[in-house]
Amino acid sequence: MSLTLDEIRRAPKVLLHDHLDGGLRAETIAELARESGYERLPTRDPDNLRRWFEEASDSGSLERYLETFAHTVGVMQTRESLVRVAAECAEDLAADGVVYAEVRFAPEQHTTTGLSLDQVVEAVLEGFEQGSRGRGIRVGTLLTAMRHQARSREIAELAVRYRDGGVVGFDIAGAEAGYPPTRHLDAFEYLQRENAHFTIHAGEAFGLPSIWQAIQWCGADRLGHGVRIIDDISVAEDGTAKLGRLAAYVRDKRIPLEMCPTSNLQTGAAASISEHPIGLLRRLYFRVTVNTDNRLMSSTSVSLEFLKLVEAFGYGWDDLQWFTVNAMKSAFLPFDERLALINGVIKPGFAQLKWQP
Repeated sequence: MSLTLDEIRRAPKVLLHDHLDGGLRAETIAELARESGYERLPTRDPDNLRRWFEEASDSGSLERYLETFAHTVGVMQTRESLVRVAAECAEDLAADGVVYAEVRFAPEQHTTTGLSLDQVVEAVLEGFEQGSRGRGIRVGTLLTAMRHQARSREIAELAVRYRDGGVVGFDIAGAEAGYPPTRHLDAFEYLQRENAHFTIHAGEAFGLPSIWQAIQWCGADRLGHGVRIIDDISVAEDGTAKLGRLAAYVRDKRIPLEMCPTSNLQTGAAASISEHPIGLLRRLYFRVTVNTDNRLMSSTSVSLEFLKLVEAFGYGWDDLQWFTVNAMKSAFLPFDERLALINGVIKPGFAQLKWQP
C-alpha cells in the first residue's frame, strides 16, 4: 500500500540542504516589501506571487530563475526581516515533521542597508531560536560564501566565530562553471585547521571535475547535490553497475550526497523523478539524503520530496527511514547528539508508523 502525504508528514525527518532565501512564505515577501518600500516585485498579491515564483523557476530561463532570489534577498535586509524569515522557516519545517534541519544562507547578501555580517548572523540565529521553541525541531545554521565573490575566508572565519552559538558549518554556492571550489582553498584549509565542518555545492551542473575538486582538493565533508556522480557509473543491460574510481571512492568513504530531486528537475540535472539518479544511488547504497533546496521556488517540502520518491520508486517506510538515518548520521552535530536523535526520535517515530493499525 502506497504511503500518503499525511502519513509521511507524521514521520520524523531530517533536512541538510535548504536555503533560507529560497523558502520564504509568499505572504511574508509581500508584507516585507510593503514595509520596506521594495517596489520590484512582479505582483503584491500573495497567491499570484507564489505562482510567479513557481513559474519563473520552471521557465527554463536561468536569468528568470536567478531573478526570483533577487526578490527574496531584496526583502531580507533588516534585522527584523531576518528574524521573522528565520522564525517562520523553523515553524514551517516543524509543521512538516522535520526534527533536525541545517538551513544555509549567505550573510554577505544581506548587508545592503548597513547590517554587519555579525548582525546578520545574530538575527538569523535569533529567528531560528524563536521559531524552534516548543516545536520539537532543532535548527543548525550553515554560512554560505558565494563562489563568484572573494569573501570565502571572511565567511569561514565568521562560521568559526559563531560555531558555539548555532552555526554548525560552512558552504559555498553559486555557479559552478568558471568558479571551481579550488579558488577558495584558503577558506577550506582554514576550516580544516579549525576542525570545522563544511559542505560544497558540487556536481549539480558542472560534472565530475567539480566533485573531484570538492573532495580531493578541498576536503569537503559532504557534497551539495552531487548528482553528477552518476556519470562515473555504468549500468549493463542486466542491471549490474560498475563504479569508476571517483564513484567508488565516494561510496566507500560514505561521503554524503545532499540530493534535491525537484530542484534537480528544474535545473536540468534530471529529466523526471523516475529517471533521477537517486534511484540507482539508493540501490547501490551510496550515502544518499533527500532535501528541498528551495522550498518556495520548487513548491516543495521534505514530505513532498519523499512522496514523489514513493510514487516513482515504490519506496516504503524502511526506505524513508534509511534516507532519514543517513541524513542524521551526516549532520554537522557531535556524534552523541546525532545518536540520541536517531535512537530516541527517528527510529521510534518510524516504528510507530510502521506498526500502526
